[in-house]
Amino acid sequence: MTKNLLVELGLEELPAYVVTASEKQLGQKMATFLEANRLSYERIQTFSTPRRLAVRVHGLTDQQEDLVEDFKGPSKKIALDAQGNFTKAAQGFVRGKGLTTDDIEFRKIKGEEYVYVTKNEKGKAAQEVLMGIPDLLASLTFPVSMHWASNSFEYIRPVHTLTVLLDDHLLEMPFLDISSARYSRGHRFLGKEIAIQNALSYEADLRTQSVIVDPLERQQMILNQIKELEKEHHIQVDIDADLLNEVLNLVEYPTAFLGTFDTKYLSVPEEVLVTSMKNHQRYFVVRDQSGKLLPNFISVRNGNAQYIENVIKGNEKVLIARLEDGEFFWREDQKLKIEDLVAKLEDVTFHEKIGSLAQHMERTGVIANYLAEKANLSAEESKAVERASQIYKFDLLTGMVGEFDELQGVMGEKYALLAGEDPSVATAIREHYLPSSADGTLPETKVGAILALADKLDTLLSFFSVGLIPSGSNDPYALRRATQGIVRIFEAFGWDIPMDQLIANCYQLSFADFSYTHQEEVMTFIAARIEKMMGSSIPKDIREAVLASTHYQVPEMLATAQALVAASKTSHYKVAVENLSRVFNLAAKVDTEVTINPNIFENQEEKELYQAIVDLQLEGHAAHKLEQLFALTDKIAAFFDHTMVMAEDREIRNNRLALLTELVEKAETVAQFNLLNTK
Repeated sequence: MTKNLLVELGLEELPAYVVTASEKQLGQKMATFLEANRLSYERIQTFSTPRRLAVRVHGLTDQQEDLVEDFKGPSKKIALDAQGNFTKAAQGFVRGKGLTTDDIEFRKIKGEEYVYVTKNEKGKAAQEVLMGIPDLLASLTFPVSMHWASNSFEYIRPVHTLTVLLDDHLLEMPFLDISSARYSRGHRFLGKEIAIQNALSYEADLRTQSVIVDPLERQQMILNQIKELEKEHHIQVDIDADLLNEVLNLVEYPTAFLGTFDTKYLSVPEEVLVTSMKNHQRYFVVRDQSGKLLPNFISVRNGNAQYIENVIKGNEKVLIARLEDGEFFWREDQKLKIEDLVAKLEDVTFHEKIGSLAQHMERTGVIANYLAEKANLSAEESKAVERASQIYKFDLLTGMVGEFDELQGVMGEKYALLAGEDPSVATAIREHYLPSSADGTLPETKVGAILALADKLDTLLSFFSVGLIPSGSNDPYALRRATQGIVRIFEAFGWDIPMDQLIANCYQLSFADFSYTHQEEVMTFIAARIEKMMGSSIPKDIREAVLASTHYQVPEMLATAQALVAASKTSHYKVAVENLSRVFNLAAKVDTEVTINPNIFENQEEKELYQAIVDLQLEGHAAHKLEQLFALTDKIAAFFDHTMVMAEDREIRNNRLALLTELVEKAETVAQFNLLNTK
């Protein structure tokens, strides 16, 4: 016989950004709890609103499965003494399993007998097992927590109610400073406390109190209401998925409405208006059928349509205050001069241990010029890189960015264009912040990409140099994200600038007030980001072999990893890699500088392998380089079949090791083949 379990935790309003994640976590924790306690079920359903997290288990068995488990103990010769009595080792073993020596039996494994015991545990009633739910709830983790009243415990928000129903039966249990009860709270303004009748009536019971507890239903209500407004007013609405999820988690009963603002604000850059509406007020942006921004917005009320006109007026008033700020800063910022703002960056701290923003820009400029040369940018592009690096942070001192920090770079581009800067310089000012997230949009222009790389490189090297190195999950300065951006930009633009040479060159730079340190740690950190870019689909041995190569060009390394994965599925991969691995392992035995002397080769196989190595160019794409190396398999195998590498004659031995070393020096530009696993 099965039953349905409902667990609802009622809290103070949760931050919108934690609601969905916490709902999913609760479902996952419940699944783990049930599986660990041998309680089977049909499916798990989760619910959430800003004031509650809930989970319902459908088809929950009413009793644990019985447990029958075998345990292997010490061998018989250790378990019994000379008189045939059980030793302390045997007694301790069974005692640890909650059994006695009467439960011991001996089983023979590969000719030797061992102690075995079988533990039989009768399954408990589900109701008894479910008394562990408070521990499950206590195990939920949150990005922030708090304590309230005089309590010493912490949780995401104060807890008001706990409801645990097995069908219609209330399971009474304590949690933090409350006890479970049948009651749940309705909508803060439109509802009241209500008794949940049973696990399956949960949604219907709360709906009577103006709470739509199913987030999918609540989301569909919002989308349907927006569609109705679109149809009624002949408009189209930008449905941003992240904004929709945030709004969804701010309301328990949604009602969408259309608001308006004065058309005069449309003279302000669209980015300012969108930021004011979307980021600051959580409004959806409205456009006409051609995509042009309209003086309207859509918001979602936490409640019904009663007195909606007053709600609309209130939201319009709040938005107008933000738009007034935007219009004012847009007008006033145009009176400022870029050179004056750049000069003031001398007094703006980048970091107290590192120096000013002006000093950061100076270092960035030096790195950017080096990168522009190595990336073979044109004279015009290099000139744009140099100019952009001289001014690219100026907009941080504008009023607009001071008020709307999300617009840094965006406003820099607009103000630079108004000041007559080259469009490529203006674009680079915006693009140097990209990517702004691990998988965010990348720069599209070479000038912007070079400036982004240089800015991120100085940030990385500067923070490492003063000991601010990420550890564990702690990364307050987002250095992992910056480094991931470096790797992604190199891959996207295909620049074959060796990363190790680039970093080494940076460490040779000299600045008046700062110098880079911790080079080895920086390279290890970058390697970890390259490995992450390869992804879990690339086997660990392949990732390690490619990262250990001497050709540290990011696009090439990523392509090589993919090429090795493809090659590993072919029939000749194992033999080819094993032969190359043998070459690598023997070459490692060289203990002195050696050179090849073709005149003392003793057999034809040495001569043929030598000529093949001389002819080996390793050009083209990664897959072609592997084909060239694997094509040597027969010659390598023949060489080993007919040649004693470690000959007694020192000159002959060193000549053969030199031959193998020559091959290794070429092959290791692709990968360290002796790190590959062929088993």
